[in-house]
This record gives sequence, structure tokens and C-alpha cells, in this order.
Amino acid sequence: MAVSHLTNGRGSPSNPANTNESPAQPDVFNASSVAEIKAALSHLHTQEASVTARLDALVTSQKDFSRELGRLDLLRAHIGTQTATTRTISHGMLSEAAGTADRISRAVRRLDLEQARVKATLEVVEQVAELKACALGVAGSMGASQDWETAASYLHRASQVPSAVINGAFAAEMVPTAEVPDPPSVTLENAAESLCGLFLREFDKAVQENDGAKITRFFKLFPLIGRSEVGLDVYGRYVCQGVAARARGNLNSTGANKDGFFYANALTKLFEHIAGIIDSHSGLVERHYGPGKMTRVIERLQIEADVQGGIVLDTWSDERHVDRKLMDVKSYAFTFLVQSFLPTQRGQARVQSPTVPATDEEGVDMREIDEILNEMAIMLGRWSLYCRFLTTACNPPTEESRGDEEQQFAPPSFLQESTLARKINDRLVNPFNVMTTFFFRRSVEKAFQLDESPTGLSLHQQIRADPPYITSAVDTIMYIVDKVLQQSLATSQETVVTSVVPTLSRVLGSDFIGMTQRKMRDEYYPRAPTPGTQPPEQTIISFLVQINNLDVGVDYIRRIVQNNTGSKQPPSSEGQEPEVTEQLLSRFPDPASALRVAKTLQSLSTSFEAKVNELLTDGIQVVFNNLIKHRLRPILADAFRDIDHDDYHDPGSKELVRPRFAEGWAELLGPMARIMTQQAFDRLLTVTIAYFARLLEKRLWSYQGRVNPLGAARLERDIAGLVSAAVDVGGAGVPGRYRHREAFARCVQMTLVMSMDEDEWDEVLSGGEAAEVVEKLGREERVRVRGMVRRG
Repeated sequence: MAVSHLTNGRGSPSNPANTNESPAQPDVFNASSVAEIKAALSHLHTQEASVTARLDALVTSQKDFSRELGRLDLLRAHIGTQTATTRTISHGMLSEAAGTADRISRAVRRLDLEQARVKATLEVVEQVAELKACALGVAGSMGASQDWETAASYLHRASQVPSAVINGAFAAEMVPTAEVPDPPSVTLENAAESLCGLFLREFDKAVQENDGAKITRFFKLFPLIGRSEVGLDVYGRYVCQGVAARARGNLNSTGANKDGFFYANALTKLFEHIAGIIDSHSGLVERHYGPGKMTRVIERLQIEADVQGGIVLDTWSDERHVDRKLMDVKSYAFTFLVQSFLPTQRGQARVQSPTVPATDEEGVDMREIDEILNEMAIMLGRWSLYCRFLTTACNPPTEESRGDEEQQFAPPSFLQESTLARKINDRLVNPFNVMTTFFFRRSVEKAFQLDESPTGLSLHQQIRADPPYITSAVDTIMYIVDKVLQQSLATSQETVVTSVVPTLSRVLGSDFIGMTQRKMRDEYYPRAPTPGTQPPEQTIISFLVQINNLDVGVDYIRRIVQNNTGSKQPPSSEGQEPEVTEQLLSRFPDPASALRVAKTLQSLSTSFEAKVNELLTDGIQVVFNNLIKHRLRPILADAFRDIDHDDYHDPGSKELVRPRFAEGWAELLGPMARIMTQQAFDRLLTVTIAYFARLLEKRLWSYQGRVNPLGAARLERDIAGLVSAAVDVGGAGVPGRYRHREAFARCVQMTLVMSMDEDEWDEVLSGGEAAEVVEKLGREERVRVRGMVRRG
């Protein structure tokens, strides 16, 4: 029965819990053979032994469980005893102590509250006593003694008493006396008003008497009676009277010559006078009225500056006839430039240029425009310094503001919105931009009208004059560029620089580069009169000089920008951040503004250089195509004339290829090297050598089967000498010329492969170090070149 129970309970297939077990356990009831019965019985015995072992283990552990349960019962008994003791202590000893502590705490809080009330009452009593003393003191000081300083000090002491105490019922009951029957608030207010009126009258009287000590005496009393704003206003009115008188005196000075920089000096003196007042009076105001109170006086001074500065600007504009000159400038037609670009007028400019008068026929006197621009630049520069000074005076640098550049360098709102600021913009900034544009473009036009080419240039004779060989227009125009940039930067006005500099760039691109392009295309284009002949010598020279004009112009602009920014490095490329130098920061203290100015100047250089490089590339290509390209093949053929590398047996024979080539090469490029600038000629040499290297390579490929081993060695020396002569044209050792050897790398490596001995050639085939010497040639090209030499 025990076996049947275990089988049916755990091992029988009928048990649902074991339906997923695999494989199925043997079942004695379903056995069909003796072996299956034995297997089932063996399985049952195994299960019985496992169950028996588990039951024995449970019985054995029962003793340990009983022992642990006994220990838990003992602990529970001890805990019960402790719990009873704790309850006894809590209800007995601690409850009484807690009640005592609570009573003491409430008593302490009541005592603290009573002490605070007593203290507050004493404080009110003291304040009322102080208030009564002040009221009586004010009344007594304003009586027969007329001690205004004492009366003001009593009012200042009374102002330290809280308004709740002054207006309270206790003060209204205790302060009034027979001598001062009014409530304290009424007494103090009446005293302050009376003293304020008195101080105003005495201050005005001191101003009329020009008594500085008395002026200072009453100015210091206004904040003591609570009338700081009145004192600041009357003080501002007083200093403004001095500003107005000084400004009128400067403007109406008898015997003064009002030509030149008279009005610029008048405006400068106005700003300097105001700055001097602010600098000398700030200490007094800040000491007696508190930090930042000078700003109210500065605002009042700025109102007077608006009036006096506006008078100077209006008078200057009328005296200089600025509005009429602006109309003349805006209506100027630039006839010469316009006609120069018309197809029907080509060539006319150079014919007329010697007869152009010094004074403009349209009625615009350039000297007057220049003088006005100089005066406007001075006035704008002084205005910038003045704004910078007021900004610092109203926003003194503090630890909190040092990291906030926007706040540190932002002018105060009253200055930005002032009448003088608007008038500066209308009378100076806008006219300056308009006149500068006219002045520069008219200078460019006049420079081309009076343009003179260099003399004594020749393609076949040595030139005695000093390079660079450029026309007079380049020096004149670049001088004006430098002048205009210096003038614009001197204003310290970012809006002026960001307006003028793009205008310079536009005029240089349209007029300077455009005029040069027209001359190169229409007047000096080196075209041969008949096929097979050279263009006229003077035409070639003039074309090369125009190329020099462009190249020197780029160098001029780089140096001008570098000098005006104070940078030690030339202007960087368009994508790089420009350098903000100390020189720029001295004119534009805000680093963000200085950076924008630096970017504007950098764009002038980069955009001009990009436009010039495009025209230079075209000009160099014209020189190469029209003057050089068709003469390269004859020079190369003549260099190798009567040289047989196939039947060559005399290694010590005289070298012929290099001298012949050097002579023809120098005859072709030497005249251009003498006339052109080094950079321009280097461009031409780059194009020429690139084409010549291709011609030379084609010639080398034509030696297939026409070179013996000794001829290959001779050919290697000939090519090396030819490369050296090609690079050294126009003067040996010119910096950067060595890079031109790279164009001949394939030709040189071809001759190296031809003349290699068998060991070196095997190393080339195996990819050793010798293969790196001829890396410009592909594997098939190396094999082909090697096979060009007849070996035995």
C-alpha cells in the first residue's frame, strides 16, 4: 500500500503536475514485461529512499527548532518585564518632568514676549524723545540764532525716526509743546519747506555773487532736509550756466579765425568743460548725496550740452554750407568713369588725361570736401570720447559689472536718446558717409584722369628705374584708401566704419579693378598684328604694368589693413577669426564692437584680393597664351638640336642642352621677369613651367628605342640641367622657386628609371626604397620607361 500511495501521488503519469515531464516514468501497473516491472520497482525504491532521507532530516532538525522556540519564549518574558518597567517610569517619573518642562517653557516664552514689548516700548519712547528734541532744536535753530546747519542736522536726525512713530498717536500726544504746538510731522514738514526755500534763495544769491564757498555750504544742506533732488537740480542749473557762458564765449570769440577746425575745437572745448565739471564735482556730490547721485547732475548737463552742441553744429553746417555741398556731391555724375566704361569712348581717357584741370569742372571743390571731412572726423572722435567718459561716469566698473560687457560699455539711455546724439547722427555721421563715398570715388576718378605710366621700360634693355613698375594711379588710390580708413577709424564710430569700409571695397572693385580690366582688355591687350609675329613692345609693357598694378594693389591693401589694425600678422582668410588688437581696443573699448570692426577691415582685404586674383589669373593666362606658349616648342627643340642619345659613346663631351635652353628660356622670360613684380612673375612661371613640363614629358616618351645606356645617363644630366635653368630664370635663389621643380618630377623620374643599374631596377620592381624615388610613375609606366633604353 505504501508503494502504491507514493506511485500514485508523485510518479504516476495520471498526476497532472507531472504531465509535462519527459521522458515518462515507468509505471508498474502498465508494465507489459518482467523487465518493465523490474524497472518500475527500481524507480519506486529510489523514490522511497529519497523521501525517507528527507523525513529523517526533518525529524533530526525538530530538536533545533524546539530549542530556538524555547529561547524565544525566554526573551519574550524578559521583554514583557522591561515593557512593564518602562510604562511605570513613563507614567510615574517622566510625565511629571515633562509637565514641569512645559510649564517652564511657557513661562520663558511669556518672559521673552514681555521683554520684547518692554524693549519696543523703550525704543519708541527713545525715538519720541529724539523726535521731540529734534522738533525743539529745529524751532530753536530757526529762531533768533538762525543756525541753518544745526537746523538741517536736526531735520536729518528726525528723518532717521520711523514714519510710523512720527505719525503715531503717542508722538502726537508727547511731542507738541507750548513753543511748538503742532504735531511733529507738521512741524518737521513746515521746517523742511521753510529751510528749502531759504537755501534756494541763499544758493541763488551766492551764485550771483560768485561765492564758491557759500555755494558749497548751502549745496551740502539740501540732503540733510530731505530735498536731495532739489539740491541736485539747482546745482545742475548752476553748473549749466557756466557751461552755457563758456560755450557762448568760445563760439563768439572775437578775432578768431573760423576757418580750419574752429567749430571742431569749439565742440571739443564744450565736451572737455563738461567732463572737467563731472570729474571735479563728482566727489562732492557723491560724498554729501550718496553714490550714483552724480548721474542726475550729468543728465542736467547733457540737456545743456544738447543746446550748446546743437548751436555749434548748426552754425558749423551753415558756415560750411554743408547742405549745399551734400546736394552737389549727390548729384555729381562721375563723367570720366562713366564714359571710360562705354564702348564708344575706349581709349579717350588716356588722350584727355594730361589736360584735366586741377579744379573740378562740375563745381565740387575736393579741397573743401577734404577739409569738411577732416573737421567731421575730429568732431565725431571727440563725441566718441565724450560718450565713453559719460558711460564710465554713470556706470563705474564694479565687481558685479566686470563680467557684463553689455552693461559696462552701454551708454546711458539719456545719452543715446539725447537731442545732441540725434543731431550728431544727422549733421555728422550721415554726411560723413556720403561725402567719404564721393571723396574716395572722385579721388579714384582723378587718379585715372592724371594717370602716368612708368618711363624707361624696355623688353630688351636693362631698366634703370627701381621696381615695382606701376602707374601713378595705384600709389594715389592706395594713399587715399589709407587716408579714408584712418579718418574713419579716428571717429571711433562703429557705424561709420561699417558703412565706409564696404563702400571702399565696392568702389575698388567697380572702379579700380574695373578700369584696370577695361584697359587690359581694350587698350593694352597683347594681340599680334599678323600671325607669327609679336605684339608691339609698348603694348606688352603696358599690359604687364597693369598686372603689376593689381599685384601691388593687393600688397598695399594688406599692409594698410594691418597698419590700421595694429596687427602683427597679415589679414587672415575669410573663415578665420580676426585679431582684436590693443590699437583697435583703444578706439573701440567694447571687445564685441572691436571684433566687428576687425571683421569689416578683414573683409575689405579678402574681398579685394579675391577679385584681383581672378583678374590676375586671366591676365597671366593671356600673357602665357599670346607671348609664351607658341615659343616653348622651338626653345625645347633647339635645346636638343643635334643631340643623339641613341648612338652616344662620349661621357665627357661638352654639355650643350642646358646652355642652349638657358639662353632661349632667359630670352623669352627674362624681360617679363625684369618688368613684372616677383609675385606676378611667379604666377606666370608656374603656368609656363606646368605647360613646359608636359611638353618635355611628351618628348621623353618619344625616345622609345632611341636611347642607349650611356645616352640615358647623358639624358638624365640634360634634364637635370634643363630643370635647374627653368627654375632659376629671373634670378637664382628667389624664395619659393624651388617648388617649381615639382612640376618636372615625372620627367626627372623617367630619366632616373632609364639610367638605373640592374640592382636598383630590381629593387624598384620589388617595391623597395628605390621605388619611393620614382613614386610619380605608375608600375606600368616604369616598365615602359625602362624598356625605352636599348640594352645590348
